[in-house]
Amino acid sequence: MGDVPSMLPISCLFIVLNVVMPDQVFPKNGKLSCRGCGKGLAETFVDLGATPLANSYVDPSRILEPEPFYSLHAYVCPHCWLVQLPAVEQRETIFNEDYAYFSSFSSTILSHAKGYVAEMTERFGIGPEHRVVEIASNDGYLLQYFHANGVPTLGIEPSAGVAKVARENGLPTEIRFFGRETGKWLQSEGLQAKLLHGANVLAHVPDIDDFVSGFHPALAEGGVLTMEFPHLLNLIEKNYYDTIYHEHYSYLSLIAVREIFERHKLKVFEVQEIAPQGGSLRVFACRTEDVDTHHPVLPSVAELEVREVAEGLTSLNRYRDYAKHVHKSKRDLLRFLMDAQEAGKTVVGYGAPAKGNTLLNFCGVKTDLLEYTVDVSTAKMGKLLPGTRIPIHAPDKIFETRPDYVLILPWNIKEEIMDSMKGIVEWGGRFVVPLPEVRVLE
Repeated sequence: MGDVPSMLPISCLFIVLNVVMPDQVFPKNGKLSCRGCGKGLAETFVDLGATPLANSYVDPSRILEPEPFYSLHAYVCPHCWLVQLPAVEQRETIFNEDYAYFSSFSSTILSHAKGYVAEMTERFGIGPEHRVVEIASNDGYLLQYFHANGVPTLGIEPSAGVAKVARENGLPTEIRFFGRETGKWLQSEGLQAKLLHGANVLAHVPDIDDFVSGFHPALAEGGVLTMEFPHLLNLIEKNYYDTIYHEHYSYLSLIAVREIFERHKLKVFEVQEIAPQGGSLRVFACRTEDVDTHHPVLPSVAELEVREVAEGLTSLNRYRDYAKHVHKSKRDLLRFLMDAQEAGKTVVGYGAPAKGNTLLNFCGVKTDLLEYTVDVSTAKMGKLLPGTRIPIHAPDKIFETRPDYVLILPWNIKEEIMDSMKGIVEWGGRFVVPLPEVRVLE
């Protein structure tokens, strides 16, 4: 490898030596394969350099230790139009006992979950004689509402720390990854679902083929599958590049999802456009054999596919154009932060979400430009953001230091944050969002 320059930072040495390249991602011929259709993968969507795992928060006692950085290079498949990251780390390393995301900390997420339960209960007549299974059920944030209605529930959650919280609240939860074997296990145990749901999980699986293959056996006759995921079209149109991080292996359009489902005897019969994550899709599907008898295909499916084609989601030119918008956004954020500093203004962050870690690491923002951030999650308080090493405090810290600007990193719940922190107006503090463009909110 040659001599390493003496001035090379130790973290950079760690990048060189410790990036994990599994054989299934980088085979011996050195070529990538699409995780959707298996064909060759060479078209870049956007290259965000190298970053740590987005939820790998650093304990201050480890501040002198190096961190592993992994390539954050997204590709698009020109055959099935699946946008994806190579799996540079094992799923068990990401979704483990220390996984620090708890859905119940967000009132916005809880409100969305409650609305979903009410809608599905009324539409499909979900009652005590049925079973609802949620994949990636986290801390039971959604299943609690079905449980309160007397509906039998089961959560499938691989991260033991958050699953423990659900169990403590009386919600049956299996600590395991979902896929073909788990679907067959549900079938063999008589635990098939009238309603099988997953919110923001379809993008989180490195082997999407195995994952989707578990749906058919897990569904009861006439059962309904609903999957919610951020819509790729919004990521492109609104420049939400911060949602690209290693937990998100895939970035999904209806076109790509429908093709994967149909390979596994599942039919998409409806699609809804919903608000979470800056604009998401809720896809309704069923077993192919249940379409005619239970769930006829509604016009919304064809209508959205036509729009996706019209917006260029089946054209490489649309994907090739994306990176220049990302780099402009980076320059704009850095310009705002540097101008504020030179004007003697202070800027701090609100939130420690995974998306914020992509943003800050890609833009090279550290404590010289963002002194600290705050978060309501006690699992994150007192720790440091990965890569940037920006400290995380409790929200009261903002009222102690009275900054001029508060940069909202989880921009998808900005209304919730602005309402909880509205007291900053007392000293003239103002909120800022970084995307889709840097904007000081009035």
